[in-house]
Amino acid sequence: MARAPAPFAAYEWLIAWRYLRAKRADGGVSVMTWISLIGITLAVFALIATLAVRSGFRAEFVDTILGSNAHVTVYTAGEVNEQGQILRTIAEYEAMAEKVAEVPGVIRAAPLVKGQVMASSRGRNAGIEVFGISEADIQTIPRIANPETAVGSLERFNEGIAIGSGVARELGLALGDTIKLISPDGVKTAFGVSPRVKNYEVVYIFTAGRYDIDRTRAYMPFGEAQLYFNREGAADEIEVMIDDPENVDQLTLPILRAAGASAMVWTWRDASGGFLRALEIEDNVMFVIMSVLVLIAAMNIVSGLIMLVKNKGRDIGILRTMGLTEGAVLRVFFICGAATGIIGTILGVILGCLFAIYIDPIFSFVNYVAGGGVWDPSVRGIYELPAKLNLSDVLSAIFLSLGLSFVVTIFPARRAARMNPVEALRYE
Repeated sequence: MARAPAPFAAYEWLIAWRYLRAKRADGGVSVMTWISLIGITLAVFALIATLAVRSGFRAEFVDTILGSNAHVTVYTAGEVNEQGQILRTIAEYEAMAEKVAEVPGVIRAAPLVKGQVMASSRGRNAGIEVFGISEADIQTIPRIANPETAVGSLERFNEGIAIGSGVARELGLALGDTIKLISPDGVKTAFGVSPRVKNYEVVYIFTAGRYDIDRTRAYMPFGEAQLYFNREGAADEIEVMIDDPENVDQLTLPILRAAGASAMVWTWRDASGGFLRALEIEDNVMFVIMSVLVLIAAMNIVSGLIMLVKNKGRDIGILRTMGLTEGAVLRVFFICGAATGIIGTILGVILGCLFAIYIDPIFSFVNYVAGGGVWDPSVRGIYELPAKLNLSDVLSAIFLSLGLSFVVTIFPARRAARMNPVEALRYE
């Protein structure tokens, strides 16, 4: 007794290949095959490009947060003085910073003085936020000490003030120019509180990569900030950096215990958690939408296979009478549909990866064609469209595309396999 050939034998691949490359005049559906192929390619490309931009935007946003701001901020609940005023400054800031720095996982804890002032230069005014910090501590802030671009050097930090590039652009400042700071909380006199006005030399201009930071932030030496903001012998808060910011919640309680009974903490997740959660929801929605596009593209395979089965009815009848089983016919047409899905997926992955890798020149070209202004950093926070290619995103796109292509192919393939050879040859 002859042994049945194994599934997906060579002759099945040969028949499928002949059907795929058949011209329309010969009963083939090459046009529908090309439409299906292009649809799958574009859908997979769009899915990978969307996932890459999504990952890049979140990574860039989180990196600028963690690289320019404290991972954990320690401050006090406040004390009421004899005049009934609430004082939220930290008197024993050095001792508190040392205790917090001893917590496992903490990289550094730096005392900080903060205040909002009016900056003025050459007739221009802008509201900015000033951070008073020591030279040693500012050297450890990644996006400030090693920014995207910088003018000047932090070696002269104690001689002047460091400002963001947005502040410099708004006030028309350059390295070596003088900036005037005006604080309403100034010197107390018999006639009330007079504003404090003082000039500082711009010794460093940084671009941290976040528009809101570059546009509003300035740094001055810690001791000078204490004098300027009337914080003699005190600090406003302790800026804490940790080695694993993604797991900041695990260090919140140890830091709080080390800081003391009156201390309170505010993490970077507390400050930006709402935006990150909104990003996560948007990511999930976009994935579902792009998955529907892949499904629509995969449905073109069904249309092409149904036409192919209809055009090849006579061939199916002959093959069945020659001894081809239902399973063999099913596999032949399954190969036809799956091949389209596989080739389209491969081409889509290549295009999507190239888009993510060369997104900067592509975006520059689009911006040039549109006449500029495509990306507004004041609205989006970052200066350019980022993209980050993750293996998990690429694999998700591949599995989704191939899975849908294989599933939708089964139905027209089963229809071909169950075709009655007598009915197929009756009118031939």
